[in-house]
Amino acid sequence: VFTKHRETLSNDFFINLLRQDIEWHKTEECSNIFAGKNCSTGTVEWHATRVDLIFGSNAQLRAISEMYASEDGQPIFIEDFITTWVKVMNLDRFDLS
Repeated sequence: VFTKHRETLSNDFFINLLRQDIEWHKTEECSNIFAGKNCSTGTVEWHATRVDLIFGSNAQLRAISEMYASEDGQPIFIEDFITTWVKVMNLDRFDLS
């Protein structure tokens, strides 16, 4: 989930995914689940899938993620999310033309 503020639309996913003080390791339970350990304390802070981690490892997706994770990225993320949500919800609405 990558946030402590559940049920709130925020850019926490991108901020916590790209944190430099988190080191990702495979878990023993499943090869597709990773544990994010804090480098200084050694405690597990987050769990992620391979799909989540693609946003930090693919160059193009990382650039977008860094934009949303920046200090002024919250309003940009929310605006882009709303625009995309409306577009997806209206895709099969042929009565809107």
